[in-house]
Formats: sequence, structure tokens, C-alpha cells
Amino acid sequence: MRKKKKEALEKKGWKFGNAEDFLDLTPEEALYVEMKFRLSESLRKRRQRRKLTQTDFAKLIKSSQSRVAKMETGDPSVSLDLLIRSLLALGASEKDLAKVITS
Repeated sequence: MRKKKKEALEKKGWKFGNAEDFLDLTPEEALYVEMKFRLSESLRKRRQRRKLTQTDFAKLIKSSQSRVAKMETGDPSVSLDLLIRSLLALGASEKDLAKVITS
């Protein structure tokens, strides 16, 4: 955003910050959200590299296309367990998972 526009909005009472500030997340919560996002992103990329549709992948893991879509967008209803099991189903190794989590 341009500096002048930001200053004008601030004069009108607007506040600027990041998601951590807005949601009042602790550093631990922010890290958890970031790790979950990285796992979701990795799942989507890995599925696409294997040229699987969400529907095809859902059949592979005995789930639904809508659940896969939620997994790939980091929906809060998706557990870490499901993300990790799904990545393993796509051939991710322990080393791959560690790299995603720590990147």
C-alpha cells in the first residue's frame, strides 16, 4: 500500500497489523498456524505434481473431494494427523515432513 494512502486511512482511525495482531495470537499459536499452512501447501503441491485431481486423491485416502479442498486451504477443522497421513499417502518421507515443518 502506498504510504500516503496508509497515512490517510490511519488519520481516519484505521489500524494496520498482521494476522497475529488481529487475532491476538501467542507466538506458539502463530507458529502452529504457520506450520499447518505449510503442510497444507505441501499437500496441494505434492498432489498436483502427481497429477491427481482432488477427487482422485480423495478416493486414494478414502475421503471426499470437499475434505481434500479443506485440507489444502488450511481449514481449521482439518487435524494435523490427517494432513500428515495424507502427505505420507502421497509418498512424503519423514525427512520431507521435517523439511516442510521447519522451513
